[in-house]
Amino acid sequence: MIHAIWLGMFIIGIVTAMFTGRMEEVSQAILTGAEKSVTICFGLISVMVFWLGTMNVAQKSGLMNGITKLMKPLATRLFPEIPADHPAMGYILSNMTANMMGLGNAATPLGIKAMKEMKEIDNVTDRPSRSMVTFLAINTASLTLIPTTVIAVRMNYGSAAPAEIVGTTILATACSTVAAISIDRFFYYRRIKREMRI
Repeated sequence: MIHAIWLGMFIIGIVTAMFTGRMEEVSQAILTGAEKSVTICFGLISVMVFWLGTMNVAQKSGLMNGITKLMKPLATRLFPEIPADHPAMGYILSNMTANMMGLGNAATPLGIKAMKEMKEIDNVTDRPSRSMVTFLAINTASLTLIPTTVIAVRMNYGSAAPAEIVGTTILATACSTVAAISIDRFFYYRRIKREMRI
């Protein structure tokens, strides 16, 4: 579906440029946009390599395990249907830790594995389980302590202080995470009450 949306936007842009006589500007924008995207990608690669290396060191030194242990009591309360020693819990905690470090690309495969493991726990229906919905809400809101990707983009565009957004990012993502958990719980308990009345 998203491919169709992008294709539609591209075709509408080209047709509009043809009728308004701005094809030269569109061609120039395509070429400069491609050049900028390559520059941004190289900048992102360097920062991602640095942070992924840092996370690898943190994992081998036991720091990641320490963070995971600190988060485990909270995670068991957020996901009561998942046993504490189940592989799904490990993937959930790893995903949350990667998101906190601003490594969304590293968090994505962990999130997919967590969803597969949760589906194996609740393999009765085709509907997502309570834990899957909660995980998706938290993963989407994702509390971020170090916005690695945004810092990299700001560095590429010559920001004088690329890391100055850390404080506002922590505040904004903390608010979004609290909101996501609150809304998730609100609709869960509302559904439970409705089912009890029936």
